[in-house]
Amino acid sequence: MTKEKKESIEKEEIVEEKLKGKELEKAAETESLKPEKSIKEKKEELLARVKKLSGKIDITKTEELKEKVKIKKRADMLIPLEEYVKAGIYLGTKVVTPKMKQYVYRRRADGLAIFNTDLIDEKLKEGIDYLTKFNPEDIILVCKRQSGWKAANMFSHLTGIRTFTKKYPAGILTNTTLPEFLENELTIVTDSWLDKNALNDTLKVNKKVLMICDTNNFPKGTNNIIIGNNKSGKSLGVIFYLLAKGYCKAKNIKADIPDLEWWTNEED
Repeated sequence: MTKEKKESIEKEEIVEEKLKGKELEKAAETESLKPEKSIKEKKEELLARVKKLSGKIDITKTEELKEKVKIKKRADMLIPLEEYVKAGIYLGTKVVTPKMKQYVYRRRADGLAIFNTDLIDEKLKEGIDYLTKFNPEDIILVCKRQSGWKAANMFSHLTGIRTFTKKYPAGILTNTTLPEFLENELTIVTDSWLDKNALNDTLKVNKKVLMICDTNNFPKGTNNIIIGNNKSGKSLGVIFYLLAKGYCKAKNIKADIPDLEWWTNEED
């Protein structure tokens, strides 16, 4: 075992040892509730890191993933591996919940958990297949995270699936006296921490859940999960692009789907 691998395992064990029970739950929630950085802040932070490390930024590069991650067949992937990497969909958080540990490939030097990219593609395929079992009018998507609004709204426009961004109306699935009350069969949850009200309401009325899960999410109560970074606009753009593309194809919905670059463009 290499020194780097040993240190990585020790670091993971230390983190898991410290974070148990309520502590783990609190730490996991905190990862999702961190204030989102503006595009300008992200660029400044990246430039600062480049200057400080003089080109030795600790970023998992495409070639490294090609060598280390077991990929069955490149041709079978929904999109090229390079596109997954560029979007940062493989980047998890420093907190890894027990159920999500099976999808983690390793930890980066800064403590961030790294998803197995091959499994990301597999779970997206499974998610698309599951989604297509439902009709548009029987599905809702909730996405309170601002970085996902652009892609979520386009997903809604293309598929006809009702989407709630910014705010999820309290009781819309549980209170039959509300004028806005609706009955759905499936709720797509972007982040169980931010979208917990919609998740709880869905579970109360015994409906199905398709959840996008980062390493800090608890997939309890879900019927199907898609794994990946649910904090980044680029990553969510890839996920909603593939869901929209797969759903429209399966349901024979004629839609002018923007290319992937549109979905991953984070301009304000």
